[in-house]
This record gives sequence, C-alpha cells and structure tokens, in this order.
Amino acid sequence: MVWHTVFFFALALLSAIFGFGGFLTWGALMAQILFVIFLVLGLFTIFIRKKR
Repeated sequence: MVWHTVFFFALALLSAIFGFGGFLTWGALMAQILFVIFLVLGLFTIFIRKKR
C-alpha cells in the first residue's frame, strides 16, 4: 500500500513539474497549429477532388 502512495506522489510531482514548467503548454500549442494545418489541407483536398 505504501508503494502505491509513493508511486502516485511521484507521478503527481512529475506532472506538476511539466505542467507548471510550461513544457506542456508549448506542446498543446503545436498540436493546435498542426490540427488547423491538417484540417485546411484535408478540406482543400476534398474540394479539389470534387471539382474534377
């Protein structure tokens, strides 16, 4: 039981370091930018195929 407590404490500490350090913020921003790029490219491809 103590091992589970130590494991979850270490997991929470690691998450706090990454969350408050700004590492995940940059990753989320990149994911949003890539999502928009691929969404635009996908819609553009569908539009071009329908035109042919």
